[in-house]
Amino acid sequence: MTEAPRQAGQPAQARPRVRLVDVAREVGLSKTTVSAALNGTGRLSPAVREKAREAARTMGYRPNATARQLRAGRARLIGYVVGEMAHAPWTFLESPYFARLTGATAATALRRGYAVVLLPAGSLQQEWADLPLDAVVVADPVAGDRIIDDLLAAGIPVFSDRSVEGRAGAHWVDVDAAAATRETLDHLRGEGARRPAMVLPDSTTGFHTGVLAAYRDWCAAHDLPERIARAATPGNGPVVAAVEAALTGPAEQGGRPDALLVVAEASPPLVLEAARRNGYQVPGDLLLVCVSEDPAAEHTRPPVTTLSLRPQEVARAGTEHLVNVLELGRTEPSGVLVATRLDVRESSRRARPR
Repeated sequence: MTEAPRQAGQPAQARPRVRLVDVAREVGLSKTTVSAALNGTGRLSPAVREKAREAARTMGYRPNATARQLRAGRARLIGYVVGEMAHAPWTFLESPYFARLTGATAATALRRGYAVVLLPAGSLQQEWADLPLDAVVVADPVAGDRIIDDLLAAGIPVFSDRSVEGRAGAHWVDVDAAAATRETLDHLRGEGARRPAMVLPDSTTGFHTGVLAAYRDWCAAHDLPERIARAATPGNGPVVAAVEAALTGPAEQGGRPDALLVVAEASPPLVLEAARRNGYQVPGDLLLVCVSEDPAAEHTRPPVTTLSLRPQEVARAGTEHLVNVLELGRTEPSGVLVATRLDVRESSRRARPR
């Protein structure tokens, strides 16, 4: 008998949901065996496990998410906030650093069975109050941001940078800002720089305050004047303006800078062009290093040395750590430190005679 055609405008009938028992009946196995095969548990042969999984895929079986949540006591949702971008909360994906950090966080969480929910920075009470969040990642929180206090007060675990170290219910992943700054400045000094300048964002994140403190300590240790220019807001335009201010500022500090560390995120080709516009040859007159994840740095002339904060590694290590905390029910503070990477290229190497 053929099925009668569906009348125009009538809704299609929903297909009946495939149950675990249906898969078990199809492959001739018990429901318990199929469940173990799909969950990766139990002592099953690879052939039996693959047989059950293939049948589940073919039949369109999906576990009942609601039942799993009730059994586990978790919604398997992780909130994600970028604290530094509170003034423009949905623009952080335009940043190569935050784009990589966010993508790797979401991918790692998904592999562990959790979904990431993007939330705006600032006061999130209205946004997150009704969401069943298991935890919230607060990337690069700024000083005075209430979001971490609000989340912890609500009993929601927080994962952030090292500024939360020691707080009950908070966990962290971070890079060593001071060590990265010293390594970069030591490299520039080893190449002959004696008047290094720095371009920083006007930011109060833990990373940027750590970089500033390390730069000042390094200058004091080498008896060198501080040369600091600030970018008022994120973005290529404000950062390039700060670069030009650093290169053309007052000369009472002993002459023009002979090295520049650009910590505020900007396109390396634009920074290189700004130096040229102001009469600098790189690396002849000016050694240049950018804190950047922009792949364009490798393809400029000369290629630009970059200090990578390794956002993918930070995200993977941090998210794995957070999921382990959630799965094991740990409440004591804990953290992970990830090493940075200085990729030395031609822009920060002095030409040497053969």
